[in-house]
Amino acid sequence: MATLRTWAGTHTFTAPRFVEAESIGQVSDVVAQAAAAGDRVRALGTRHSFNGIADTSGTLIGTTTIDADPVLDEASRTVTVGGGIRYGALAAWLDERGWALHNMGSLPHISVAGAIATATHGSGNSLGVLSTAVRGLQYVAADGSLVAVRQGDPDFAGLVVGLGAFGVIVRITLAVEPSFRVRQDAFHGLPWSTVLDDLEGVTGSAYSVSLFTDWLGDELHLALLKTRLTAHDDEIPVVGDEFFGATRQSGLSIFGRVDDDNTTQAGGAPGPWHQRLPHFRYDGTPSVGDEIQTEYFVDRAVGADALRAVRALGDRIAPHLHVTELRTAAADELWLSGAYQRPMLAIHFTWKPEPDAVNALLPDIEAALADFDARPHWGKVNGVDAATLARVHPRLADSRALFERLDPAGMFSNDYLEARGVREPR
Repeated sequence: MATLRTWAGTHTFTAPRFVEAESIGQVSDVVAQAAAAGDRVRALGTRHSFNGIADTSGTLIGTTTIDADPVLDEASRTVTVGGGIRYGALAAWLDERGWALHNMGSLPHISVAGAIATATHGSGNSLGVLSTAVRGLQYVAADGSLVAVRQGDPDFAGLVVGLGAFGVIVRITLAVEPSFRVRQDAFHGLPWSTVLDDLEGVTGSAYSVSLFTDWLGDELHLALLKTRLTAHDDEIPVVGDEFFGATRQSGLSIFGRVDDDNTTQAGGAPGPWHQRLPHFRYDGTPSVGDEIQTEYFVDRAVGADALRAVRALGDRIAPHLHVTELRTAAADELWLSGAYQRPMLAIHFTWKPEPDAVNALLPDIEAALADFDARPHWGKVNGVDAATLARVHPRLADSRALFERLDPAGMFSNDYLEARGVREPR
């Protein structure tokens, strides 16, 4: 097999075989053949992960080449689509028909199946992670059969954020709502003191709020507000030139440059939801491109104290950092979600491609966050061990039991999942 890496090059896949499936039937055939041979299988989407979560000692099955075949059900307000489709493509398809998703991640380039399986998120105090839009899954099970689960089924809450640990998700049903517009406004110089004194007020001041920092000084360099509008209302809500002491910034500069040419439009001009909710344009480079990512989720109730703990390491973090982004999400009931049963503050690090320095820093960052029961993003670089994961994810043992029941031979397991207690070791 030709060398295959994650999109930022942080992990080189060790799987000896890679099959780019062109149909659900082909996925079923590959899985059935692997079952007969006692082999392992993992699904692969857009490879927007930063560790070995998607790797396997057997066969990787690519799903992005399967026809997405979107089916819109306006009566039930859902769309059913192939799991390998990218959010940017699905969003444009929906918007053309007058429909929308409740939120999007920073990058529209990621596959739907991979994002929901790892509880990837956008931002917004009242908005759930992307996985909370799921209303149904169709997956190829360990015997090659096609299985459907729907919201309300006994195992549903344990399967949506399933880390690929029980099968290959091939179709997903998502909740949709009437299309809307969004204006995006950027502000520079938000005082840290304001954020720490009123985190809930700052992050709840718009439909979606994201904050960016390098952890140095007394101010954050960017606050990004996304205000929801109706689809056709010509009246644009007034957003002042000052935000909690920060001043308006004309362009969108996430990484501290004069103006990043791959970002969505700021400045307050209304636009379609799918061209404002992501930070980066679908036709542009995702983020920096040459980077490492790490992210931790804490209860927003202790979010300010968690930020204070990380700020104490700022002088050590900053030299190796492109930027940190702070985002929020509403609590949910999905077993392995970072927001399971608690409103979430996400503390994200986009690192420079300096793996030795990053790996040396992570134990100290994780120690600083230990008192806050921080949960790591499943698809990003971290050093959190199985014992800690079991403590911070109260349904981890239930998830493991569910995956073992559905896949007793461990076909969809791998070293990464077993080391973290998601699957039993083999």
